[in-house]
This record gives sequence, C-alpha cells and structure tokens, in this order.
Amino acid sequence: MSGLLDWVEERIPLMKTYNKHVGQYPAPKNFNFWYYFGSLAMLVLVNQLLTGFWLTMNYVPTAEGAFASIEYIMRDVEYGWLLRYMHSSGASAFFIVVYLHMTRALLYGSYKKPRELLWIFGVIIFLVLMAEAFMGYLLPWGQMSYWGAQVIISLFGAIPIIGDDLTLWIRGDYVVSGVTLTRFFALHVAVLPLVICLLVFLHIVALHEVGSNNPDGVEIKQNKDENGWPVDAIRFHPYYTVKDLIGVAGFLFLFCYVIFFAPEGGGYFLERPNFEAANPLKTPEHIAPVWYFTAFYAMLRAVPDKLGGVIVMFGAILILFFLPWIDRCQVKSIRYRHWYHKLNLAQFGVSFVILSILGALPATTLTTIMSQLFTLLYFGFFMALWWYSPTEKTKPVPERVIYK
Repeated sequence: MSGLLDWVEERIPLMKTYNKHVGQYPAPKNFNFWYYFGSLAMLVLVNQLLTGFWLTMNYVPTAEGAFASIEYIMRDVEYGWLLRYMHSSGASAFFIVVYLHMTRALLYGSYKKPRELLWIFGVIIFLVLMAEAFMGYLLPWGQMSYWGAQVIISLFGAIPIIGDDLTLWIRGDYVVSGVTLTRFFALHVAVLPLVICLLVFLHIVALHEVGSNNPDGVEIKQNKDENGWPVDAIRFHPYYTVKDLIGVAGFLFLFCYVIFFAPEGGGYFLERPNFEAANPLKTPEHIAPVWYFTAFYAMLRAVPDKLGGVIVMFGAILILFFLPWIDRCQVKSIRYRHWYHKLNLAQFGVSFVILSILGALPATTLTTIMSQLFTLLYFGFFMALWWYSPTEKTKPVPERVIYK
C-alpha cells in the first residue's frame, strides 16, 4: 500500500495538495464564531448538489409534467418528500449562510488588500447563486414560480434598445412557457452548478494564497519563527476541522428542525400559492420573490421609473465589487475603527433587513416611502465610507493577534 501511494504521489501530488490546503495550512489562532460560515457554505453546497441530483431522476421539465412530477416526488417516491424539503430548505439555508459569511467579511475587512480578488470571487459566486436560485424557483411550476418569473424577466425589457430582444431571448418565447422551463432546467442542473463549483475552487485557492484574515485584521505571515511558520497560526487540521464539526452539528440541529417541523418556513421558504399549478389566466393576489431576493425587490419598487428601478436594483449588487476601493482606511477590523464606522455598518445591516421585510409586503404608500428611505441608507453606507475612511481616526492595531 505504501508503494502504491508513493507511485500515485509521484504522478498526482495528492498528499502535497492536502497538506498545503488542509493538513498544514496555517490558520490564525483567534478565529471566532463568525468563521463557521465558510465551511457551512461548503456543506450546504454539497447538500444542494446531491439532493438536486436525486430530484432530477423523477422530475419532468415540461409545462405539462413539472407540477405533477413534484407531487409525485412528494407523495409516491420513497423519501422523496425528504429530498425535496432538504433541497428547498437548503436553498434558504444557503443564502442565510452566505449573507452571514459576507457580514463577517464586512466586520473584519476581509475585502481589503491583499484580499481584493478573494472578495471579487465571492461577489461573483453570490451573483451566480442568485441566478441559480431564480432559475430553480421556476421549476416547481406553481403559481408564484410562474408569475414571479414573469415579473422578473420582464424587467429586462426596460433596458434601452436591446431590452425587448433580451427578454425574448431569456424566455425563449413571448411569454413564460414550457420553453422557458426547459432552458431554465438545463441551466439550473448543469451549467450554473459547474460555474459555482469552479468559482468556489478559485475562491479557496485565492484564500490560501494570501492567507485567512482574522478578527484583529493582523497579517500573521509577517511574524514567523525560525522554521518559517507563523507564530500566531495553528494547523487547520485537526484544530479547525474539529471546530467546524461543532458548527456543523449546531447547524444540522436547526436545519433538521426546519425540515421536519417547518419546511414551509412560515410561507417564506415555500409560498402557499406555489402549491397550486401555474395558471397563466389567474394572477396571485400578491406577487413577491422568495425572501432572499426581497431586499433588492424593495429597491426596485422604491423607484417609480421602471428603468431607474432596474438600475438601482442591479447597482445595489454591483457596488459590492468596488468595496475594496471605496473603503480607503488602512485598518481592517472593526475592533480598531472609529465609532462612526461601526454606526454606519450597523445601519447598513439594519437597512438591508428592513428592505427584506418591505419587499415581502404588498406595495402601499407607506411601504414605498420606507423602501425609498432605506434604499438611500443602503447606498449611503458606501458614500459615507468613501468620504470618511481616508481620514478616519482609528485605534492602534496590535502587531500580533490577540488570543484569549
């Protein structure tokens, strides 16, 4: 066996790769709760890939058979209900974990030099994940799936000159139809998962090239012992693999509770209109996207002009790409930054949560005014950050990480 392993290692450096990225990867010794969500994102990604693969075995990607095949999976396929709930709840879990993972990056400045490319890969993953979730949302072919897709796809028609042609190209028909369902199915189960896996690979490679950030924002590679090992680092395995297993156990308790006791998530994970087959002649009383899109949907509705709303909605995502250059402060971690930066970041998080709530509510005069206010606060975070960050009065950053 030893000789076989040596023969393989000479041709494919499996152990060398394992040691570089897991076994002997130097991780800062002061990781905290916020660093669970990277590994949890990997766990949920694997869950989505495996459950999605098994669901496709009984799913029929046609307008006539899609809804009936979902009912067949739920009622007649052995443990089909479990696979379906693991996948639908897993989609919401994926976004919860990703949002918290991005929150950690904002708290500790993990988007700043030398991790700009790492952040950009992460935002691209977020964009592709949104596309993947949107296309998967159409596949049950329920009322909310159908009309939600109709509304969102029609937004592209607001783009000058190419809007109508682009909308027709996305749908493949003049209305959302079986053609749309088939191409969305192909993208959802084949193309976009491959793109996400490639981006995750690049994200991890970029992370391990520059090293992990930590709650103090101190670069641990600057302080090394006589053997070249960072003095403030410990090996990822076994220390952080054990730590992450604790996070996985806690996550699985919550995830299993949702699957077995509240798979609909109070109507937010699986909307009630989606238990009715798609009917092009009957519009639901209130059309809203699934909860993880509602913040951006609220921004869209906050602008009276359709084109302006589309620009604001996509601008809210695209501006994230420029965050490493908008924030011009030299200090990374929120621990050592001024109180007004902490206040600005807090209002940004609160604004996003309130926009998510407003986007799920029916449009009224009050909700529109509130959406406009919190949309301004959302973009105000970036404008204020650009203004105060170069001259921000910060606390002294320690030369080494603080570990208790």
